[in-house]
Formats: sequence, C-alpha cells, structure tokens
Amino acid sequence: MLVFPNAKLNLGLYVTQRRPDGFHTLESVFVPLPWTNALEVLPAPAGQATSITLTGRPIPGDPATNLCVRAYELLQTDFPQLPPAQIHLHKIVPIGAGLGGGSADAAFALKAANDLFALGLTDDALESYARRLGSDCAFFIRNKPVLAVEKGDVFEEISLDLTGTGCVVVYPNLHIGTGEAYARIISKRPTHALREALAPPMTSWRATVSNDFETALTPIYPVLTDIKQQLYAAGAAYASLTGSGSAVYGLWADGEPKALAWPAEYTVWQGVL
Repeated sequence: MLVFPNAKLNLGLYVTQRRPDGFHTLESVFVPLPWTNALEVLPAPAGQATSITLTGRPIPGDPATNLCVRAYELLQTDFPQLPPAQIHLHKIVPIGAGLGGGSADAAFALKAANDLFALGLTDDALESYARRLGSDCAFFIRNKPVLAVEKGDVFEEISLDLTGTGCVVVYPNLHIGTGEAYARIISKRPTHALREALAPPMTSWRATVSNDFETALTPIYPVLTDIKQQLYAAGAAYASLTGSGSAVYGLWADGEPKALAWPAEYTVWQGVL
C-alpha cells in the first residue's frame, strides 16, 4: 500500500506553561500542507522480519527506531496476527523544519497498516495509538484544520477554510532541534486568543497571530527574519515561522503567488492549500 504523508503548518503557536511532566502546554492551529513524503507498507517476504528502507533526504539515527517501524510494532502489540512488514520511506519534507514530517510518516504508517490488514480501527483508536508516538502525530489521522491544545495532542474543531490560499514554504537548510528551541522559550499567556484572532480576514493576522518560537529564535538565527521580510515584500498577506522552525511560510489569500528567487541551498515548496 502506497500513501503520501503530508506536512503541516502552524497558524500561531503559543507556549503557555511548563507542565509537571516536563512537556509544555501549547495553543496552535494545525493546517495540512500538501507537501508530501512517499510511504509504502507491504507484507514482508516469508521468513523476513519487519524492516525499513530509506531514500530521499537523509534521516539520522538507526533505521530500526524510525517512527514508521515504531508505529507498526505498536500495532503488533495489540494485533499479534500482524505479519512482519516491509516498509519503504522516501523522504522529501525537510527534517528539523517544524513541518511535522516525521509525525506524519508515523500516522500514515498506522493508517496504511489498518487499511492493508483490515484491522477495523476507528479514527479515535488510531489517534490513541498516534499520541503514544508523538505529540502532533494524532493530527495526521483526520488531517484537517484544528485548534490544538494541551501538548498539541488535544484537538478542538475550528471554522477555518484556507482552500485556494497560495502558499510558499522556505526551508533555509537550517536544522533547529526541538530541545534547543524549547530551551529558549519563556512560557506566557497569549495577548490574543488564537481562535478569535484567526476569525477576521487574513490581512489582520500580521498584528494579532504570532509564533513564540519566532521571538525566541530570530535573535540567534536572523535568516528567519530575512525570509519573513522577503515574503511580505512579495505580497504575502501573512508570514510566520512554522512549529519550532526553521521553515518560514507566507500565505496569499488571492491564490498562488508568482515564483520567487531564493538561494540555491534553500528548499522551497510553492502551491495552493
């Protein structure tokens, strides 16, 4: 079974407090981004154990601990009849960019196994498994705009339709680790409630919708500010860091923007949501 795990964008991201368990309480709106990896899940040949092959962007670490493998093994704990799987992941979405690509891979591995082997798991059940793999993994089960709270794994419905919105995502070939990003954060309550701030037209978001990681990271990585300023200069209605970075995106309410020139070492996705 071949599936295409997509990335996500954060519209606003507020880190409101540190939890007793060491995690942080967040408030953000997650939006699917049609920039995808490719993931294939098949029954392994007879006599072989579950394995994964990787192509595309390099993925650090032991492939045996890849989130796709962990997702499949998590299902096997409750469904021992699941045969070993042969998994192939072609990585396109940048790593360490705040786009949720690894979380998407894990969630889509769960969904692919559920469909391929007819496990009959509901979306609620799949979300429960996904939450055990990562805070934002569960978002990719239903894959629609939500207001994410708590650790980013509890979702509230939000009336937000960005269909037809033009989007440019710029990754400046800069990996920002989640641990580094959170170490620079000072938790605080947001000035503007996110649900209400996103209700008016997009042109108003620049004044009311922000990402706390942007404030924490731009003094260390001024390239993030440079990219954002270029997106606004090109006519974006709204631009922001996504997640804990380092990808920066711009949105055009009136459709796909004209092609922009970026340094050759940057990775850029441009399209329509």
